[in-house]
Amino acid sequence: MIKKNKKIRIGIDARFFGPFQKGLGRYVQKLVENLEYIYKTESDKEFIIFLRKSNFNEYNPKNPNFKKVLADYRWYSFKEQIFMPFKIRKEKIDLMHFCHFNVPILLHKKFVVTIHDLVLKKFPTRKASTLGPLRYFIKQLFYKLVIYLAIKRAKKIITVSNFAKKEILFYFKINENKVEVIYEGASDFFCKGSYSNGSLKKFGINMPYILYVGNAYPHKNLERLIFAFKKLIQKYKLNLQLVLAGEIDYFYKKLQDKISNYKLPIIFTGFISDNDLYLLYKNALIYVFPSLCEGFGLPPLEAMSFGVPVVCSDKGALPEILGDSAVYFDPVNINDIAEKIRFVFKNNKLREELRKKGFCRIKNYSWKEMARRTLEVYKDVI
Repeated sequence: MIKKNKKIRIGIDARFFGPFQKGLGRYVQKLVENLEYIYKTESDKEFIIFLRKSNFNEYNPKNPNFKKVLADYRWYSFKEQIFMPFKIRKEKIDLMHFCHFNVPILLHKKFVVTIHDLVLKKFPTRKASTLGPLRYFIKQLFYKLVIYLAIKRAKKIITVSNFAKKEILFYFKINENKVEVIYEGASDFFCKGSYSNGSLKKFGINMPYILYVGNAYPHKNLERLIFAFKKLIQKYKLNLQLVLAGEIDYFYKKLQDKISNYKLPIIFTGFISDNDLYLLYKNALIYVFPSLCEGFGLPPLEAMSFGVPVVCSDKGALPEILGDSAVYFDPVNINDIAEKIRFVFKNNKLREELRKKGFCRIKNYSWKEMARRTLEVYKDVI
């Protein structure tokens, strides 16, 4: 029981806070920033924001009810499992919000968890790992245990689409009232800060381009996108570049090695600044998103906020989130991917229609509303 007149301490695991290219980091960042913004009139709660050393200076509380605490434990590590519960207990947290499934097994506190998708359960492939067979097998077992316990022990589960909710209920057989669907936002992606137009030449961009922003994990399906792009260039002779914006990690390097002999006009930007991402979105002809499974689909919405027409996969939550404001393809059909991109590329009128529909669609998604509804979940659980 929480004593009367005692401030309720709500902890938020913000160790994923930023960078903006990662959907999870974007979610955590916007949750914390907007909770600060909307939580001004009440004073019965304190928010403790747990961060890693790498992002500790990225967040500076502007609200006296918010305090940041260093919890420099790597995600999915034994340190996280062992030391995070001690850190939470030390801060006398009454309710903890984990923004990802990695809830420490040893934690004995009331908590809420956000489950963005079940990609690890649906695509348990070694292609998505750099580990050897034995270590991968052990890691998968541990992941399954952590996800299972997080879902079973949580007082409330927040998820980001009805599609994701159905998947959680299908795989884990829990009461549907335990799962709350709260959409993410999109429309204020670059409201803050000052962004210059800059030049695309530093990326080697010198013609119309289609853009993808994100990582190169296998379920993102970039290899098929590249095969489809190869067809657009070699068969249809389109004057077009493909820009892949994301940090060059193991999976991007693997992709680069695989296509090194293709000699295609493909640009790998590597990690980029806010200003450069603004530049890439603002000038893209088409945004393409070939993912095999998404719990929400934030990057296409962010592209729409710039008026960029979206061509994307028809799998996962994407049709639910994007509605009729995008052109869809079958992500396992390379010919279909190529044809849909070509169709939009050749059709100026359709691109303008998609721009208008995109601007209307993003009005349905607000980070402030996401934070407000999340705060309501905290209040219900407490």
